[in-house]
Amino acid sequence: MKRAEEYRESVAALQRTVYYLGQTISDVTAFPATAPHVNAAAEAYAIAFEPEHQDLAVAYSDLCGSPVNRFTYIHKSPEDLVKKVRLLRSLGQRTGTCFQRCAGWDALHTMYILTYEIDRKYGTTYHERYLRFLRYVQENDLMVAAGMTDPKGDRSRPPCQQIDPDLYLRVVSVRHDGIVVRGAKAHQTGGVNAHEVLVLPTTALRQEDRDYAVAFAVPVDTKGLTFVFGRQTNDGRKLEGGEFDTGNPRFGMVGGEALIVFDDVFVPMERVFMLGEFDMAGRGVEVFASTHRQNYGGCKVGVMDCLIGATSLIARYHGVDRASHIRDKLAEMVHLNETLFGCALAAGLQAVKTPSGAYMAHPLLANTVKLNVTRYIYEIARLAHDITGGILATLPSEADFRHPAVGPLVAKYLQTVPGVPPENRFRVIRLIECLTGTAALVEAMHGAGSPQAQKVLLLRQANLAHKEELALKLCGLAP
Repeated sequence: MKRAEEYRESVAALQRTVYYLGQTISDVTAFPATAPHVNAAAEAYAIAFEPEHQDLAVAYSDLCGSPVNRFTYIHKSPEDLVKKVRLLRSLGQRTGTCFQRCAGWDALHTMYILTYEIDRKYGTTYHERYLRFLRYVQENDLMVAAGMTDPKGDRSRPPCQQIDPDLYLRVVSVRHDGIVVRGAKAHQTGGVNAHEVLVLPTTALRQEDRDYAVAFAVPVDTKGLTFVFGRQTNDGRKLEGGEFDTGNPRFGMVGGEALIVFDDVFVPMERVFMLGEFDMAGRGVEVFASTHRQNYGGCKVGVMDCLIGATSLIARYHGVDRASHIRDKLAEMVHLNETLFGCALAAGLQAVKTPSGAYMAHPLLANTVKLNVTRYIYEIARLAHDITGGILATLPSEADFRHPAVGPLVAKYLQTVPGVPPENRFRVIRLIECLTGTAALVEAMHGAGSPQAQKVLLLRQANLAHKEELALKLCGLAP
């Protein structure tokens, strides 16, 4: 297993093409806009070496015959999925942001299940290929980006009917030794500081879309890959070099997402795990969605623990912590957060065993977790804004606070209860701003799929016919 510093060194050594604000980044571990995301991901490595967390962060792999970082492990029991949620909450608490290994972990798990099922249906040998790749990932403790979401273009059209066929990633040619792919994957969490990209189809496909039914893995420094790092709210503050204006200076905001462009990228056949099996694409989406949506009751809950703590602090700094309405609002924040956590744990405890032997989170409960996240995180943030007050939107800059002339005036007129230095108040307010910023809330809404995507799967899993039978029996009607 890699230590945190070994992870940083391995990422710094990769020669990839990364653009940000129209310029290229040579070292993502040192550049101000990307370094915090590297730091956050590094915590997923560091935690595996801490004795108090090893039961959560380390698992024994039968594949390579040794302990591995759990972020490369395949869930083999409901207990594994419970440990996953507890691990994610712990990391959310210590980083206050996305630590970026979850999506790749879920892609690894999805392909384990999917390749097995494709082989069983078609007699292919994808699973054997995939196990070699998985062992390589485990033995080298690699961070994997999940290439799941395509740009999608005109959402009313399937992939094969797009005006530009590259708006969904596709196979453009098949050779005896591999394939050539073209397209892009959007919103790629941890894309610029991962080691590998594991690509899956983004939607269910039809016969005419078979060129889009492809799954594969490539190193991030493969020829033809270009990364465009996304802007985030207030990201210009990272370039100012201050101590607290970014809110979470060490770990940043959300997951450092990127657009990854595949410009006629060659993939060796040994790294191809689906090629034309269009009817299995929907199954891959279902497995990934259920696996990934459970996570949000862990990682987001950990981040919200930080927000609840910061909100409680600011109430104390403002001298209103004993007011009944403030305590009521804090209690509601805790209630919403623990509701998310409880449902995520239940999704693990009610896990479903797949033909491959791996377990996936209970689809109905996992999608319930994520749908609740799209509502509860916004409500927790709203309550944090309510308690913090208007200063959240009007706080002067760190540069003004540090200025020899205006700084004393800012400190004098923005002090609160005795004994609390104004800088303490400033730091906590900036953290609340960061934890409830636009990027954080949009990610809660659309990460792992939009609310409508969860509702589709909820109805699919709800077994309404059975529920109708229950009602018919109770009111004395025949089925």
